Amino acid sequence: MNQSPIRRRRSVPVQVGPVTVGGEAPIAVQSMTNTDTADVQATTTQVAELARAGSELVRITVNCEAAAAAVPHIRDRLDAVGLRVPLIGDFHFNGHKLLERHPACAEALAKYRINPGNVGRGRKRDEQFATIIELACRHDKPVRIGVNWGSLDPSVVARLMDENARRPEPLEADAVMREALITSALESAQQAEALGLGHDRIILSVKMSGVQDLIAVYRDLAGRCDYPLHLGLTEAGMGMKGVVASTAALAVLLQEGIGDTLRISLTPEPGGDRTEEVRVAQEILQAMELRAFAPAVVSCPGCGRTTSTYFQQLARDIQDYLRRQMPAWRTRYPGVENMTVAVMGCVVNGPGESRHADIGISLPGTGERPVAPVYIDGEKDVTLKGERIAEDFQAIVEAYVARRFGRET
Repeated sequence: MNQSPIRRRRSVPVQVGPVTVGGEAPIAVQSMTNTDTADVQATTTQVAELARAGSELVRITVNCEAAAAAVPHIRDRLDAVGLRVPLIGDFHFNGHKLLERHPACAEALAKYRINPGNVGRGRKRDEQFATIIELACRHDKPVRIGVNWGSLDPSVVARLMDENARRPEPLEADAVMREALITSALESAQQAEALGLGHDRIILSVKMSGVQDLIAVYRDLAGRCDYPLHLGLTEAGMGMKGVVASTAALAVLLQEGIGDTLRISLTPEPGGDRTEEVRVAQEILQAMELRAFAPAVVSCPGCGRTTSTYFQQLARDIQDYLRRQMPAWRTRYPGVENMTVAVMGCVVNGPGESRHADIGISLPGTGERPVAPVYIDGEKDVTLKGERIAEDFQAIVEAYVARRFGRET
């Protein structure tokens, strides 16, 4: 993969277990479980699935005594199978009590996530916020201060609305709301530092559900601090809508160098695969040339020249095959994630795209000779024909990977 031309915003690196967030570290992919955390087996299983799919940080809900008691057992089970993925505790309303009553939970988590709007109200807000920060200091854990427009601290909103009303030319309500998110995040971070939490132990997020609002608020926040920023379009939605909206918002911010970790907050289909949000995050980062996770498959959309769905099936099968191999290939064949494979459906762009890829195949279209030339490193290598083109091409890909990316002995 070519070096990305994007210059990332400078931020302070924060250590979250074995993962560095911010600084010059790669942008980290994050996800969140939707199991009942008190169910140790179900939560451990889903965390493992997310981690194996490529999630480098996994957030879990810690909302009650049973959930807090379960956290160290989840950590132990993951460690037992060699999964060191950091667990992030998501706290709302009662986090101060749970962390205080369950020190094993506080220790097992790699980071705490708190929402300033859900810590408490009035005097209790400051006391409860201070308790969480003091516990983070005691256990040497970083904290993400995650402000969400759906649960903003009402005292901050009221103060900024009053100030805006006294302006000679008041701002629009949307602008005041965006400023309220930023103010809540920055004032909470300042308060945390005053309580003893290190500047390099704080990550911020200011999530909204509107694409343009999210872009505007993160642009503003990025220019006013050097804390690492966690990106995500909150309540992104389901299916294509959620994928498109998240991509539209995050691609703009990433292109501007903003963002140190991200999560794609998709609503899963009933019984759907939770790991989809991990794959979408990876695809966004790979499309932006910021990271590479698996070989890219270039394939055409098909047209009246293509004879059937054969090339579509081959493209899908090759893509699935490459992803299945990546857990083993990642250690055996370093650099293989940067490989490009072309699967094309006719002679119009087939040979050209195949030559540009590391390895490619140009399948015959309507009326074309029933042969499929294979190109390796820009040169025609072999022509496949018959009923086993797919199997033969897969074998060629596997041999190419071993030859090009295998470690010398």
